[in-house]
Amino acid sequence: MFTLKKLISSFLMPLPIGVILLVVAIVFLYKKSYLKSKIFIILSCLWFVLLSYEPVSNRLLLPLESSYKDLKVIPNDVKYIIVLGNGYTSNEQLSITSQLSQTALNRFLEGYRIYKNLPNSKLIFSGYKGPDKISHAIMQKKLALSLNVNSEDIITIDKPKDTAQEAVAIKNLLHDKKFILVTSASHMKRAMRLFKKLRLNAIAAPTNHLAKDKGNYISSLKSYNLYKSKVAFHEYLGLLWEDIKELLS
Repeated sequence: MFTLKKLISSFLMPLPIGVILLVVAIVFLYKKSYLKSKIFIILSCLWFVLLSYEPVSNRLLLPLESSYKDLKVIPNDVKYIIVLGNGYTSNEQLSITSQLSQTALNRFLEGYRIYKNLPNSKLIFSGYKGPDKISHAIMQKKLALSLNVNSEDIITIDKPKDTAQEAVAIKNLLHDKKFILVTSASHMKRAMRLFKKLRLNAIAAPTNHLAKDKGNYISSLKSYNLYKSKVAFHEYLGLLWEDIKELLS
């Protein structure tokens, strides 16, 4: 189910959808349906232009990233800080910071910041290894150790493949104990929904905000904006998937 879900969602991202529109245009061109071909070429161009435009990509992200406020005041009655996993590629020839994705680093830094301001707390890193030889949780642990975090203050969860499985693993580990949940601002709405579903006592600490404002209307088209649109699509599809599961259950 996990692999099938990933496969289907990969075709529903901005770039694949735009390519599919172009392929349809080529098919109509081959069949000499020139009007239909022109229509799909225009649709494809508009698709890429709109999703590469900052006001569009930012407005897609803002409803997600504004779901939970930043953790300005750290509660002193919490012992656990959970940092959810993200992308990485293990390569011993590179520094540990170069092996982790920018998103993973931002999540780690927020978790580390909270840890340094919360005496006697523990960091919990999650994330499986996928096709890699080392799990994401272990990679985060290595980074924490390099920053002189006490090894006794680090817990790793390296079996869960997605957020739903992470929620179950954390439920089994912490039960009803209160904890701070660190993940990307765009991902926090879906993560908290899954955690609340299991009645977990989570305090949101969103980070890695990609949409700082509503966007500059005179900005140029950028691939980074297309990436932000992709992040938004990924999260909306995840929320839709949760809606479908709830309807079927």
